Amino acid sequence: MTLDGRRVLITGGGTGSGADLARGFSDAGADVIIAGRRAAALDLVAARHPRVRAVAADVTSEASVSALFAAAGPCDIVIANAGSAVSAPASRTSLDDLRAMLDVNLVGVFLTFREALKTMGPGGRLIAVASIAGLKGVAYASAYAAAKHGAVGLVRSLALEVATKRITVNAICPGFLDTEMTERTLATIMQTTGRSREQALEALTATSPQGRLIRVDEVTAAALWLASPGAEGVNGQAIPITGGEA
Repeated sequence: MTLDGRRVLITGGGTGSGADLARGFSDAGADVIIAGRRAAALDLVAARHPRVRAVAADVTSEASVSALFAAAGPCDIVIANAGSAVSAPASRTSLDDLRAMLDVNLVGVFLTFREALKTMGPGGRLIAVASIAGLKGVAYASAYAAAKHGAVGLVRSLALEVATKRITVNAICPGFLDTEMTERTLATIMQTTGRSREQALEALTATSPQGRLIRVDEVTAAALWLASPGAEGVNGQAIPITGGEA
C-alpha cells in the first residue's frame, strides 16, 4: 500500500504508539506531521524518519489545536493518539485527576477532530487511538475508562454525521501496550503492592488470552488498514486489539 501524496497528522507523536505510527505512515509514503507537548521528543522522532515534521501543540487547548492545523495545512488522515492514564481507586481519585483524564483523552480528541473536519475533504479518515477501557469497565481506572468510553461515543456519533461526506471515523482500542505509559503503570503496581515487575506484568496481562502486551506496530498496522482504499466502508467502529480479550 502506498500513501504517496497523503498528509497525515498524528497527535501524541513523540513516544510509544504515536512514534510508531509516524514511522509506519512515513514508510508508506505519506507526509506526516507529529504533534505533542514535548518538542525534544518530537524532534527525535522526526530526525529518524523521512517526510516527518514536528509541531509542538497541546491538544487540550483550542488555540493550540487551531495553530497546529494552521501549521499543518489540510490533512487527509488525522490520528488522535495523544493520551494519558492514572490508576487509583475511585475513592482516591481527585476531581483534578478526573478532569485531567477527560481533557487529554476526550476533549483532546474532540478538538482535534473538530479542527480537522473544517478542511478535510471526501476520502478523509479520522482515527482515534482509544483503549479496551473504552469498551468495558476497568477497576482502579474509572476516570481513564470514563474518558475512553467518551472517546468511543464521540467516534460513533461523528461517524454518522460525516458519512455522506465520504469521511470515515473509527477508533482503535488496544489492550495494555508495550509502551512507556504501561511501564509507569507497572511501576505504580510495584510501588503500591510490593510486587516484582514480573508479578506486576503478569497481573496486567492476566485478562489477555494471549498473555502478553500488545505491540505498538499492531496499532500501526490497524491504522494503516483503516487509511487504505479498501476500508471505505468501515465507519463508526471501535476495533479491539487485545489478543481476544472481550
